[in-house]
Amino acid sequence: MSAADTRARLFGGRIEWAGLMQARDIAVQVPTVTVDDPVARAVQVMAVGRLPGLIVVDNDDRPRLVLPGTQVLRLAVPGSYQEDAALVRTIDEHHADRFWSELGERTVGDCVPRPAPRPVTVQADATLLEVAAIMARQHSPLVAVVHADGKLIGAITLDRLITSLAVFGPDE
Repeated sequence: MSAADTRARLFGGRIEWAGLMQARDIAVQVPTVTVDDPVARAVQVMAVGRLPGLIVVDNDDRPRLVLPGTQVLRLAVPGSYQEDAALVRTIDEHHADRFWSELGERTVGDCVPRPAPRPVTVQADATLLEVAAIMARQHSPLVAVVHADGKLIGAITLDRLITSLAVFGPDE
């Protein structure tokens, strides 16, 4: 039985929360990528997993970056198109839909901003308020949950956080 299960009690067909929920209680396993993975694979991982972003890990499974979906998209869109709206308007529809093919062998590491931002992480015992606060402060719909040694446990998406708060929060 998980820590979350031991804190929940069943009363007349409804669940009441008997204590604090922590990040570990709502974290889920998510696919990750490394800086050596091609950008095309990173976009595919995010799309197939229906994730709001990606966690980039090192060889020891420690988060190096947590990228919101808009930043993953930024990896895929050539910089010249991002910087010049007039240039983008000169590209016809047929070619505009093919910019994905221009990714070539570019890796996640080739495309991350320098200096790379600190990963959006919380410890396993963080409260849901701590998770919500860091999501809001960092404008990130995805937070990596880590052990004390920094290794990835899982992730919390904005959707999962809001659902957990709504389902297990106080009755109004």
